[in-house]
Amino acid sequence: MEAKQNTQKKLDPLTLIAPVAIYLAGVGLSLFLHSHAAGLGLRIAGLAVAAIYAIRRRNMTVWILWSMFAGVELGLDAPPFALHLHVFGDIFLRLVKTIVSPLILGTLIAGIAAHGSLKEVGRLGIKSLIYFEILTTIALLVGLAAINITRAGVGLQLPTPETSATAAASLTTTQPASPSQSSIPKWDQFLLHVFPENLAKSIAENEILQVVVFAVLFGLALTRLPEDTRRQLLTVIQSFTKAMFQFTNLVMYLSPIAVGAALAYTIARSGSGAILGLAKLVLTLYAALIAFMFVGMLPAALIARVPIRRFLGAVAEPAFIAFSTATSEAALPIAMENMETLGVPENIVAFVIPTGYSFNLDGTAIYLALASIFVAQAGGIHLPWQTQLVMLATLVLTSKGVAGVPRASLVVLMATAASFHLPLEPIVLILGVDALMDMGRTSINVTGNCLASVVVAKWEGNSIGPTTSIRVL
Repeated sequence: MEAKQNTQKKLDPLTLIAPVAIYLAGVGLSLFLHSHAAGLGLRIAGLAVAAIYAIRRRNMTVWILWSMFAGVELGLDAPPFALHLHVFGDIFLRLVKTIVSPLILGTLIAGIAAHGSLKEVGRLGIKSLIYFEILTTIALLVGLAAINITRAGVGLQLPTPETSATAAASLTTTQPASPSQSSIPKWDQFLLHVFPENLAKSIAENEILQVVVFAVLFGLALTRLPEDTRRQLLTVIQSFTKAMFQFTNLVMYLSPIAVGAALAYTIARSGSGAILGLAKLVLTLYAALIAFMFVGMLPAALIARVPIRRFLGAVAEPAFIAFSTATSEAALPIAMENMETLGVPENIVAFVIPTGYSFNLDGTAIYLALASIFVAQAGGIHLPWQTQLVMLATLVLTSKGVAGVPRASLVVLMATAASFHLPLEPIVLILGVDALMDMGRTSINVTGNCLASVVVAKWEGNSIGPTTSIRVL
């Protein structure tokens, strides 16, 4: 994570002014002066200059943003060629699908077994987990409400429409979550389907809920073993999980190619409507994040009698660091320092904030909820509210324990789509604007974890107030 933070510091947005200005000048020539040849030349020149910048910076976010614009340009200017690029998005999706089950399996088992015993969590852990689950559930509900109001994915044509038809057909069978009101299975059928009969079969068929159930039970079983026996197996599982993290890193190097190819294909086939849908998705996320601050965080702070002005002064710097770097880990040291300065006991800060990095990702929960429904909308699949609530419960489970995974939200989103047999093509398109959304959701994650430490401290009977001056922006 330190490497990511250092890379982010090397970025200089001012150097992007020249390529952006050249590209916008080309857009202006094409739209307003109808000089298409000159406009195309300027746009290509702008992309070339931006490519030089991306090569020199060697930053994945820059490359994804560049490939997004290059894909749009290729889809508009060379549609016959762009129609043959969908294979690169398919390759990327296949590789990501190989990550999901092993990664969730390893992280959940290691996360549960590492505690040694559930009794070790104690009163502080129980209070923290109760708070985490309440706020996470509120965040998921806010995300569901926001995307159902804006319907940002409706009308977005997928690259392969037969995928949607296949997904819709599969959902009419006896699967655990059906989009049609008439084909929703009975509760006993759903309950039976959640439990695995064969782990290899569950992984092969992308039955993520079954993988989660196995991982939870296996992790609990490990906590019942003697320390020396448990430690040996836990070390192997943790090493396997770290290897999967590196596997994820290698796959993510292909993400710029996949994003550019997917956008080029989509725009060549269905026009520029995909850009509008993605823009609506970004705006929906930020509206949902603001709404959550008022319906989730503010009530929690008021109920716990948190000194709001003092808290805002203490959280301003770590939240800004998280927003500018899109990295929660970069804000962790100053977040813990400022919460202790605010008056939160050191033992509470040391337990609640690091634990919250896996169990209290409110911004990520909002993103996952609305992105999952966006994928269904883009595929032309209607999900009734019963199915959406089942999806919410699935996200509560699958979003735990993968906070350290690069592009962790993509892994969880892919797992959710696999569980509900949704089309996968829109996920690649979402990756094109993921960097823009990552900044907002990361800052909410950090702010939510800081607030959690204060609320738990108040719950424990501690008075909160700054003992020394707090460093603010």
